[in-house]
Amino acid sequence: MTSRPDSTARALPAAPALVVRRLGRVAYEPVWQDMQRFTAERDADTADELWLLEHPPVFTLGRNGKPEHVHDTGDIPLIQVDRGGQVTYHGPGQLVAYLLLDLNRRGLGVQSLVRLLEQAVIDLLAAHAVRGERRDKAPGVYVDGRKIAALGLRVRRGCSFHGLSLNVDMDLAPFNMINPCGYRGLEVTQTSDLGIDAPVDDIAMQLSRHIGRLLETTQT
Repeated sequence: MTSRPDSTARALPAAPALVVRRLGRVAYEPVWQDMQRFTAERDADTADELWLLEHPPVFTLGRNGKPEHVHDTGDIPLIQVDRGGQVTYHGPGQLVAYLLLDLNRRGLGVQSLVRLLEQAVIDLLAAHAVRGERRDKAPGVYVDGRKIAALGLRVRRGCSFHGLSLNVDMDLAPFNMINPCGYRGLEVTQTSDLGIDAPVDDIAMQLSRHIGRLLETTQT
């Protein structure tokens, strides 16, 4: 006897292909506003997008961030933003990846998206024989206890924006002006210090492939 499919089961609609945009080096605030606008104006047919870019030097403090984690930032601006998480630094030589997804359409929750982004970085590092790790209750990716990737997300109307930053080949000194992600004394590292000889553009291509592959495997 041939079994009939369960008529009560409803498959999620197929998600359009992920659109990858390379934005170069752009100021933080205009991109932040563009993410907000994109999320507010998107509809059920809007394709998901991944924006890959670098920022000029800037500190950002999450919506529940504590000012005591910010020390003397000198001439580098500090912007309070609407993502989760505490304070972090962005600057040239760091890859920033903003993932604008319809989570409901993909059947993803916030925690599963966090783990997907962490896994994409872990897989990228593994391809270069570097072991990246997660930490409980401390989102991001770490190598030998040093943080190499930070995460901060916002979800509105079931859609995500903001994303992750991955240190590639940058001046790490500004991280000493803050408690990175709210952890006093947390050390940071970058791919160039781990024997990965690849510029930001190459790392961006690699990361986009890992994110795209992981999104495909989660699609129902």
